[in-house]
Amino acid sequence: MRQNKLFYILESFRVNQWIKNLVVYTAIIFSGKLLDPQLFVITTYAFLTFVLLSSVSYVLNDIIDYNYDRKHPVKKFRPIASGKILLQEATFLVFVLMILALIISLFFSLRFFMLAVVFILLHLLYSLFLKKYAVIDILSISFSFMIRAFAGEIVTGFHIPIWLILTVFFGSLFIASVKRHAEFVVHGSETRSSLNFYKEHMLNFLTITFATTTIISYSLFAYLERPPLISTPFNEYFSRVLPNFEGRRWLMITIPFVVYGIARYAQLLYTKDEGERPEKLITKDLPL
Repeated sequence: MRQNKLFYILESFRVNQWIKNLVVYTAIIFSGKLLDPQLFVITTYAFLTFVLLSSVSYVLNDIIDYNYDRKHPVKKFRPIASGKILLQEATFLVFVLMILALIISLFFSLRFFMLAVVFILLHLLYSLFLKKYAVIDILSISFSFMIRAFAGEIVTGFHIPIWLILTVFFGSLFIASVKRHAEFVVHGSETRSSLNFYKEHMLNFLTITFATTTIISYSLFAYLERPPLISTPFNEYFSRVLPNFEGRRWLMITIPFVVYGIARYAQLLYTKDEGERPEKLITKDLPL
């Protein structure tokens, strides 16, 4: 019985969506410090803190939507809506985990704590109001990704360039608009109230717009940002073969990979109506 209860709790935590919190690593990845043991460990602690915070937000959302989910053809099978986890148990769980997450966030810094509070408040407002309104719903999702990126910046001390922040912003808007498009095509407006205010051509426009702005933002980041110098035994050789080797804009060679990733994501949307579960798409699709 306890094992079943634990399984239902983990199901309510949306474990498959924890991948979103990897955005916390943005600062050390693009500063070239991913392999620095101390920075990697502290960023991992921040990642785990946001895993806890996001789990709280998912359970909180299920509590708020309890009456609605019970009547929903798909969501009625969720642990809280189906009664596998009692509403009182879920409320107690949210309270305990929220206090725990906020206490942990205080150990990083006051700024990190404030960011954690903003993250919870954003998800609370999203569950109560924001998800009901077209465009505002996907903007809220995008802001939550930016908060994760800023959290990584705070704990490492490495500044994230503005064009990279905009890449995170537009990239998450692209993924969110693809998700709404897939939901609209497959289910119509049955699954979300905000879908009543969307039209398919509008979602096509948003998807194309955010795909374009993501590519432009990343391209500008790659062009303007000099990659961190990594010492290797071959540096001297490359400097002789390629003049100004260390000053070249090597990050620009990553642009085609970003373009391909977005194009592949769009291909799966328009040819297979996939995209409703981005976390599954990113981890299961081999080309991605």
